[in-house]
Amino acid sequence: MIDKKHMRVVFMGTPEFAIPTFEGLIESGVRIVGVFTQPDRPKGRGRKLEASPVKQLAMEHGLPVSQPQKLRDKDAVKQLREMKPELIVVVAYGQILPQEVLDIPKHGCINVHASLLPRHRGASPINKAIMDGDPTTGVTTMCMDAGLDTGDMLVKKSLSIFPNENAGELHDRLARLGRDAMEETLARLCAGTLSPQKQDDSRSSYAPMLKKEDGLIDWSRPAASIHNQVRGLHPWPGAFTHLDGEVLKVADTRVVDASGAPGEILKTEDQGVVVACGGGALQIRKLQLPGKKMLSAADFLRGVKLQDGQKLG
Repeated sequence: MIDKKHMRVVFMGTPEFAIPTFEGLIESGVRIVGVFTQPDRPKGRGRKLEASPVKQLAMEHGLPVSQPQKLRDKDAVKQLREMKPELIVVVAYGQILPQEVLDIPKHGCINVHASLLPRHRGASPINKAIMDGDPTTGVTTMCMDAGLDTGDMLVKKSLSIFPNENAGELHDRLARLGRDAMEETLARLCAGTLSPQKQDDSRSSYAPMLKKEDGLIDWSRPAASIHNQVRGLHPWPGAFTHLDGEVLKVADTRVVDASGAPGEILKTEDQGVVVACGGGALQIRKLQLPGKKMLSAADFLRGVKLQDGQKLG
């Protein structure tokens, strides 16, 4: 048995996704001896430096924060060793942990990953699960090793993906589920009942970092596939097509039963703009032109006249 109240823990994380798990650790009563997060980044029109969500929460609780440019720097590793962590918990930190860091804590480094490993290893597992049309996804806690999300699995928790759910909405549900998974992992670690399971590499898939060009819609693809692309890339980087040579961002789509030439506008109504695909059609409920706000179809059509038969793409 491990006494949780005396366990020395370092938390590593950066974005909003890490916050529920970080809050859970704070409330669990472990001794958080240090918090590592990415350096402050310029944000907004003024490009002012802004602290990460994890740094902001750490400061609220008076926890010591470290922000090394690179975790493999000698000074960063030395600082981490001096903290004498028995466990390092990592959630979307944004840097690779070198082997010398992985070797520091006696209970290892445990990562909360937003997929049911070995499926969707990599940087964008939430987006990829939706884009691939997966009916379910979840979170996995794992023992970190030198590979990319290849470590032994500890606790898995799953949930269903709703048919019209976008990546932003799924992100929030998985962040909360990550907290649950880490709480169970920590309880089982302290009780001595954790049983690491090897990943089956033959069943693995890769979710690469997203790029803006991933959002370009190919209207020759089936409507269901494009629908998954649109919701999987919302809110970032967003799906887009072209209207009279201008970029047209689209969001909040539905698959509908209609047909026509791929990219052809079949119908315009307040509820949405219906566009033919390679199979079936897509109703676009939100649209955005450069320099404008994302608008409902009804508001968009008040300012932009679209004609039946007009082509997108």
